[in-house]
Amino acid sequence: MPRVLITGLNGFTGRYMATELESHGWEVWGLGSQSADQPRYHCVDLADATGLHAIVSEVRPDAVVHLAGIAFVGHGDAQAFYRVNLLGTYQLLAALAQVPYTPQCVLLASSAGVYGNATSGSLKEDTPAQPANDYAVSKLAMEHMAKLWQDKLPIVISRPFNYTGVGQGVSFLLPKIVAHFRQRASSIELGNLQVWRDFSDVRAVVRAYRRLIEVCPHGQTVNVCSGRVHSLGEVLQMAEQISGHRLRVDVNPAFVRANEVKILCGDAGRLRSLIGDWDSPPLPDTLRWMLEAPHA
Repeated sequence: MPRVLITGLNGFTGRYMATELESHGWEVWGLGSQSADQPRYHCVDLADATGLHAIVSEVRPDAVVHLAGIAFVGHGDAQAFYRVNLLGTYQLLAALAQVPYTPQCVLLASSAGVYGNATSGSLKEDTPAQPANDYAVSKLAMEHMAKLWQDKLPIVISRPFNYTGVGQGVSFLLPKIVAHFRQRASSIELGNLQVWRDFSDVRAVVRAYRRLIEVCPHGQTVNVCSGRVHSLGEVLQMAEQISGHRLRVDVNPAFVRANEVKILCGDAGRLRSLIGDWDSPPLPDTLRWMLEAPHA
């Protein structure tokens, strides 16, 4: 049974990644920054070079899926983006390169945020990067740093666009909207409703990640996206239709980001050329899953 090491195992994406890989014959090992009583899991900080080296030496993974990082753009500590997303990834790659057993694939999760304030057309992987916030800059810096390890490790970089699903934290936009509709709230405070996003379903995203580590297009950077965009106003209408509930939307100027990316739409052509037929469920299907899921 091939072994995979998932960083950020108990995060939103990590849990779905583990389920996806286990259901396809992988033995899942994980690491994270929080203690957890579960098999094949290690608690270690990405800044701990010695700890990472020990875990990699023990696990001897056939593949690595690096999901650990700070993903919330509004996170208050800008320096943390660089400590975790950039330097933490460096420590992980250094540990993997130092052990005699080289994984067959190392998938690093970057972000479509690196494209920045692009306003037209579908963004391909060769679209010039114009990161508009510290989160996106930290991810782009991570991509450049990772290329220095390409001769030692079989690295693949994914650039996921927005994705969501059951279990994502309510600090993220769609789970916040879903939570308000589930609670039958009378109103919700949001920022700019005139932003368009390419939303995927987390279950489709981890399926794409699994296929990428199976085919391992070494050295490639790959968008993971639906290729369809919806405005936040449309998302609210979908949730209203599914739930039968209407709420008042109050635009809070404090939630309108100065460097807001207006439109993010991805081109998944390279992804499909590498892994074959793939798509994400239509957004109403994902919202219905989230709205109708049993309470955790």
